[in-house]
Amino acid sequence: MEIRTMLPEDLSQAAALEAACFGSDAWSEQALEQALSDKNALYLSCMEEGRLIACGGIWQSFEDGDITNVAVEEGSRRKGCARRLLLELMRRAKLCGVENFTLEVRESNLPAVRLYESLGFTVEGIRKNFYRDPAENALIMWKR
Repeated sequence: MEIRTMLPEDLSQAAALEAACFGSDAWSEQALEQALSDKNALYLSCMEEGRLIACGGIWQSFEDGDITNVAVEEGSRRKGCARRLLLELMRRAKLCGVENFTLEVRESNLPAVRLYESLGFTVEGIRKNFYRDPAENALIMWKR
């Protein structure tokens, strides 16, 4: 498993993974491409045998980093990939001055909530009806 900066050639695989994981809430290939060119954003790819098995991103706003998405293919879940990806995102973001991290996660996504809690995130609030298809609240989590 190799974690590296997302490259333009990863975009089609990343968009397909996003669609598989998030349905109508997924980022499009165009949105991911725009994020790659944003100087305040960092997107990573987790590669295994030449294929993308996970990806994630963070946007920096001064000392805060908003973890925008973490997608892991179904067959690669619960194997430590998301943890490694998040740790690397946060490590690199800290090098750029990020001190605090935030993210939103579906209330029902208990495996993700537990992962974030194990990394020091705490629930700080709720965004009502943040997700569509199906409609669901998001937990707002912070790591300070």
